[in-house]
Amino acid sequence: MEHTIRRAEKRDIPGIMKLLVQVDMVHHNGRPDLFKGPATKYNEEELATIIADDSHPIFVCVSENETVVGHTFCAKKQILGDAVLTEIRTLYIDDICVDEAARGQGVGRALYEYVKDFAKAEGFYNLTLNVWTCNPGAVKFYEAMGMKPQKIGMETIL
Repeated sequence: MEHTIRRAEKRDIPGIMKLLVQVDMVHHNGRPDLFKGPATKYNEEELATIIADDSHPIFVCVSENETVVGHTFCAKKQILGDAVLTEIRTLYIDDICVDEAARGQGVGRALYEYVKDFAKAEGFYNLTLNVWTCNPGAVKFYEAMGMKPQKIGMETIL
């Protein structure tokens, strides 16, 4: 099946919303103490605002009939004037999701590589993301993409 990756547009909102539920359910199934399910972290109006915001690019992978089969939410970040940290520009990947029906077709890899190429072309120093340990498939995927742990968040449940 032929796929195209491009910037998200308002017409993609229904497909993105469907994928956001899938993202939430992965997290809910892994950590129901933290994640409600089924839910989305944005509503359609908020999503339209994000799509229009160049500092938070969203990329979609669409099938030949323009069905959204994957998305990547990103955020351009740079800490300025910090006493300790350098002022590198980072492209943060907030979400990568591939529709359950399209997994195993290279969509995730294509989205990741597209974002990586975008970041290089835009002069970013690095790509970063957070991944929940309750999602071992995602951890394995990101490691296969060449990512390495940068920092580790820890918790004690009281």
